[in-house]
Amino acid sequence: MKPSRELSDTGRFVRQPNRFTDRLGPPEPGRYRLYASYACPWAQRVLIVRSLLGLQDLLDVTIVDPIRDEKGWRVPGGDPEYLSELYHATDPGYTGRYTVPCVWDAKDERIVTNDFPQITLDLETSWGTAPNLYPERLRPDIAIMNDRLYHGLNNAVYEAGFARDQQVYEEAVTRVFTTLDFLEVRLAGSEFLFDTLTDSDVRLYTTLARFDTVYYAHFKCSVRRLIDYPALWAYARRLYAVPAFRETTDFDQIKRHYYITQTTINPSRIVPVGPELDWSL
Repeated sequence: MKPSRELSDTGRFVRQPNRFTDRLGPPEPGRYRLYASYACPWAQRVLIVRSLLGLQDLLDVTIVDPIRDEKGWRVPGGDPEYLSELYHATDPGYTGRYTVPCVWDAKDERIVTNDFPQITLDLETSWGTAPNLYPERLRPDIAIMNDRLYHGLNNAVYEAGFARDQQVYEEAVTRVFTTLDFLEVRLAGSEFLFDTLTDSDVRLYTTLARFDTVYYAHFKCSVRRLIDYPALWAYARRLYAVPAFRETTDFDQIKRHYYITQTTINPSRIVPVGPELDWSL
């Protein structure tokens, strides 16, 4: 990531808007291909939902290399060689970062969407309904929860990690731990954020899976660790026990991506040993 593109004058990280926001059409085998990274929390969301809903035969997937260079995400042994080629095939004038997840439409030969918040909702409402991760009765509450998770945790860890101002950093990290404290209380005695597994749980899990391994040290979110929250730690391990979550969680790729790619934070590119965490129940 080159955060200089996404830094405000006050030293605050401001995530770039998603360029491609068309909605996915009906499922059609062989038409749509998801480009994703095991290292990326936004992409892992889609991989989890794809697996939970059993969409493997309807949505093809290509996993990019976790180590980005100046050309962006590399497609191992693939055509194209770099994800950027698909972005420029869709919009020759594109100048933003080349992000995952994105969905390529082989029929129309274009990127349909890199709108990570909407991709999982499209899959949950139009492609597969069992389990129902986006039940109508909970949609208003899920929207509120997802907004709180995004601003208080999912994106806030990046705001803390890429901050270039002490006050900006402290404001962001305070939001992170205010949100974790809220979630600890909410999940005490509860299996999920609501009375069933939902899209919100998927969005929370991918940040929790990276917290102690990356965000605690690399992004300076070091007030407390995930394992210091008994309810949250138990909740994260319960989800990890589910194959769709566990099989898309690659701690090695997560660590190598953040510590080797984000050289403005870690110029030595040394990947730390540890932490030793037991994710088994």
